[in-house]
Amino acid sequence: MPIITVFSGRYCNEESIIEAIKGSTGFEVVRDGRIVADAARLSGLTETKIEKVFSSKASVFNRFTHERETSLAYLRLALSSLLEREGFILEGFTSLLVPEEVTHALKICLIADMGFRVKAAMEENFTSESEALKLIRRLDESRAAWVDMLFGLKDPWSASLYDIVIPTDKADQDSVKKLVRETLDKDVLKSGPRSISAADDFKLAAAVEVALVKEGHNVAVKARKGKVTLTINKNVLMLGRLEEELKTIAQGVPGLKAVETKVGPGFHQADIYRKYDFEIPSKVLLVDDEREFVQTLSERLLMRDMGSAVAYDGESALEMIKEDEPEVMILDLRMPGIDGVEVLRRVKQSQPDIEVIILTGHGSDADRKICMELGAFDYIHKPVDIDVLSAAIKKANEKIRLRGVFPKTANGVSEDRLLGSDSHCLR
Repeated sequence: MPIITVFSGRYCNEESIIEAIKGSTGFEVVRDGRIVADAARLSGLTETKIEKVFSSKASVFNRFTHERETSLAYLRLALSSLLEREGFILEGFTSLLVPEEVTHALKICLIADMGFRVKAAMEENFTSESEALKLIRRLDESRAAWVDMLFGLKDPWSASLYDIVIPTDKADQDSVKKLVRETLDKDVLKSGPRSISAADDFKLAAAVEVALVKEGHNVAVKARKGKVTLTINKNVLMLGRLEEELKTIAQGVPGLKAVETKVGPGFHQADIYRKYDFEIPSKVLLVDDEREFVQTLSERLLMRDMGSAVAYDGESALEMIKEDEPEVMILDLRMPGIDGVEVLRRVKQSQPDIEVIILTGHGSDADRKICMELGAFDYIHKPVDIDVLSAAIKKANEKIRLRGVFPKTANGVSEDRLLGSDSHCLR
């Protein structure tokens, strides 16, 4: 029995079309939320964090943490178990993860003319034409970014990705049901041995990909008849050592018959392969209006394998933490606009788990007292020895890791606090 995948634009009458297909086939509808929930259960990540992979904007820390690639790997693993079943409708972003080799999947795209979509958005949201157009374009940006990431295509509605593209503003439900029913009856959509084997290979590749990301690696994974190919798309100095490490990890996955490695088209570019070290801080936000100083500081931290992003004022920093979720913030006190004390206060009110290290050249004992009372992790004066600052960042990172190990007690205090902490030993 075949399956159906549906990828659609918003405000295309997509829900009624999907319900019509469901009524005609009797298939269950499986949406992104279910795949995300399964991926969260498998990975231990939050659903919110996994859902960010569907966003058009990757985190500024992603080149250090590979969180986007990790989320994608677990989504594939969750989906691979679903593909062991037949007779369902997979709707949403995850529908595009079904590989083309799984030929018993009927791939459908639902889209409509912009005028039709704008009118539908205006009616549903009680908004103006210009606001409706902005909303649709923002939603389409996420879909375009998703398709570009998966296939290198800029057009999310490209006919090359689908078996059927349905203009929902021109097709009635009866004609859609008839088209889908007739297509499902074709022999090409029968779940034969080759298509089932492709689904098995997809599951094997997903399992290998997860095994690799759990060890901090990010390479492309393909499987065919139990043989896995790992493609390295970034330059690496000791290629042979990396290849052996990747093969050793992959060989621990059940069902793998053979594994090979190769370099991809991106290998000879300037970007350097970086294995993610879970013990080293890689989500550090540096906030300082002295541009040359903070850029130099970022480069020196990177030399110590610490990934960091930079904000040059308090307003920018507060905007960044809404989307990019840094773990450690290095914060100057004297800045134009919102000063460091106010940034610290707002950060601790909205996202108290971010550990904030004050790094200032102008602070007083009174400032230090205020900052520590507001929840700063440490308070350090400029000029600072980079090794001293690195040690403080690592201690903040250790506290964050312990927070994940020790659950909160009944009164909301984490057990690492009860055990005692030397977090401020640098003071």
